[in-house]
Amino acid sequence: MNTARLHRALLLTAWIAGVYCLLVCAVMVYEHFAAASNDPWKSPQLLALKEKLAAQPKSAALQNEIRRLDQEFRRNFRQRLALDKSGAWLLLGGTLALVLAAGKAAALQKKLPLPQPKTDAGESFLKLAARARRALAGLAVAVAGLLLTIGLVNTSVLPANQAAKLPGQAGAAEAAPDESAPAPAEFQANWPRFRGWDGSGVAGQTNCGTNLAWRSPIPAPGHSSPVVWGDRVFISGGTAAKREVFCYSVSSGALLWRQAVENVPGSPPKAPEVPEDTTYAASTMATDGRRVFAIFANGDLGAFNFDGAVVWSKYLGPLKNPYGYAASLAVWGTNLLIQLDQGETPAEGSKLISLQAASGRVLWERSRPVSASWATPIVIEAAGKTQIITLSKPFVIAYTLAGGEELWRAELLDNEVVPSPVFTGGLVFLLNPASKLIALRPDGAGDVTKTGVAWANEENVPDIVSPAGRGELVFTATSMGLVKCFQAADGKKNWETNLDTEVMASPGIVGDRLVILGENGSLMMLRAARECQEIGRSQLPDKFLASPAFAGGRMFLRGTTNLYCLGPEAAPPAKQP
Repeated sequence: MNTARLHRALLLTAWIAGVYCLLVCAVMVYEHFAAASNDPWKSPQLLALKEKLAAQPKSAALQNEIRRLDQEFRRNFRQRLALDKSGAWLLLGGTLALVLAAGKAAALQKKLPLPQPKTDAGESFLKLAARARRALAGLAVAVAGLLLTIGLVNTSVLPANQAAKLPGQAGAAEAAPDESAPAPAEFQANWPRFRGWDGSGVAGQTNCGTNLAWRSPIPAPGHSSPVVWGDRVFISGGTAAKREVFCYSVSSGALLWRQAVENVPGSPPKAPEVPEDTTYAASTMATDGRRVFAIFANGDLGAFNFDGAVVWSKYLGPLKNPYGYAASLAVWGTNLLIQLDQGETPAEGSKLISLQAASGRVLWERSRPVSASWATPIVIEAAGKTQIITLSKPFVIAYTLAGGEELWRAELLDNEVVPSPVFTGGLVFLLNPASKLIALRPDGAGDVTKTGVAWANEENVPDIVSPAGRGELVFTATSMGLVKCFQAADGKKNWETNLDTEVMASPGIVGDRLVILGENGSLMMLRAARECQEIGRSQLPDKFLASPAFAGGRMFLRGTTNLYCLGPEAAPPAKQP
């Protein structure tokens, strides 16, 4: 093949590769926006079936059809994820073909230089110096661009005066907290954060009744679960106009005080729009036994003492989340932890932040190579270290509590993450939504993707509800009410049962009981054991999305209209002599 014919073939190849890349891009963009605009979970067909099921709750045909559609939507979702991954590789291959073909074609077009008269040494030196200056200037521009890009990618979401300080830097010495944290036994006896003191959903108490002690109206919408300490129970709520914290009496249900998180330095006067289903107060509060903390979807974070006085507040910046911010706060000792995952790509500001609970001062802040998630971190003691376990596509990442250094990571998540992890039986249990239940060993270092997984199960995996675990057993519940019990050590399934009700709240364990709250107000008790046994059911007149809290022998449930307290049956009054 002569040079001209080869040149034409290379140009044709480059042209075909360019068209191919454009087609792949067009298909990927179309699929992305089609998936974003056609939310399968709001399918008119599925919504109509759910309305029929509400009128005919015992219809097996309707239940089976809803499950069939649910599985179909999950399958389509996984296919879309696979298409995104395949499209990326196809686009990379087409781009390489385009660059190679175009480069070869351009090389063939180059003409050999004609002989030039010899210049003297001085002129050669001047030309060489000029070229060196241009090369140096180009290098400087490239380095400046690189540094600017790194700076933009790693910009802190906190105000400049609150930027992270690394150990060893000037001014980074951490002042001692203004008071010591309560003893661990106090944390375990109360319910200081989402799903209890350690995030496992296991109560420190061994029993709780189902008799209604009181119910109190909730003044503002929200999906945050209750937190309890002593004789105080806290929830948050709010609208675009106002975000508030509400404190109730545990013994009577009286609203003791309500305080707005407002006039926060740096917070814009107009709140961003959030999906109606998420609300501004989807994140569960936290308490360290001295103060109570609340975060809202507009980026405001506030701390109050138990009498309702503002202790401190700060603005964390605009939160980029397609469904609204919903990760809950976590406390451990004197640390307040915030998993601030956001955006559609890892370059959009995902962070893990540790604050001093007493003052709100930033102890450390770490950028995270992940996109938006709704999972809440847990803190565990494992492998001789205090570890913060976080979930967000695509990584499970463990950090040290003291300084936020990364301990290990595993690339195991390819779906948007809602369920939070639990730690029991020496393993971390996590859900890759609608794909896998994974048991992970927390004793590794570096990348443990291939070495850290103890076992995995892919059968009817939940997509919203977090697992619950205690000792040798782990329990899961799907949003359609399918409950399973697994052996923690090896993943053997002990049993499964269908509760025939939708479940959005994460289950809890109290003594030997597994407590599951249905969206329609069905409160179900099962034996938390290797054999399935339903103990009983009761019904509450409300809709429930928040998870239950347990403390002081009582159960606290947040509905859409009321806060409920359930307890043991009251003893009859003593007879007078």
